[in-house]
Amino acid sequence: MIHLLFMVIFSEIATIMVLLFKTPLRKLVIMGLDRLKRGRGPVMVKTVSGAVLVLLLSSVYSMIKIKSRGIEEGAVNPTGQVLMARHLLEATLMGAVLFLGLMVDRLHHYLRELRMRIKSMDAVKKQARVHEDAKVGNSEEIKALEEEKSKLRAEVKRLESDFESKSKEVDNAEANVVALRKQSEGFLLEYDRILEENQNLRNQLQALDWRWSHSGSKNNM
Repeated sequence: MIHLLFMVIFSEIATIMVLLFKTPLRKLVIMGLDRLKRGRGPVMVKTVSGAVLVLLLSSVYSMIKIKSRGIEEGAVNPTGQVLMARHLLEATLMGAVLFLGLMVDRLHHYLRELRMRIKSMDAVKKQARVHEDAKVGNSEEIKALEEEKSKLRAEVKRLESDFESKSKEVDNAEANVVALRKQSEGFLLEYDRILEENQNLRNQLQALDWRWSHSGSKNNM
């Protein structure tokens, strides 16, 4: 399960990286996400997210249970420590999966809205050009066109302001991706450390089993 979670995390990070840069691949990813959000896609995503959340809560509950048992006994046994480390790693990875999934969803939403804003801005500018080219000699019509032109300019300014705010949001999302990449590297280091501790604990258990069997054989003699 841990390997599967790592694969999902790396896939989500790769998706975020593709969405951050304007490439032909980004269009394909956006189209894929658009199709995923149609029909039964949202229901399936919510179901999977709910299952991951339930597993996350289960891991947290198991850690609390192991810790409380260790407090009652005075110390956590080696097996409990191994299980505690495994549950902690699984809970961390599942939390990262949920967070990165939310980042992918929000980034996709912002990109779609940004594209719609840009198209609307282009349409407004084209309409403004048409009104400028269609000026007539009649003073009343010229006055009406000037008023319409001022309204269109105000709309363009508003759209440009929205575009700048969305660009800032995209920059913030990129900064979050960089932070998540560093966090993922930290998870890998923590995973290696936990594997090393797990191996040490297994060696200690084997040594204890050997001493116990050795002492038992001496008592039989």
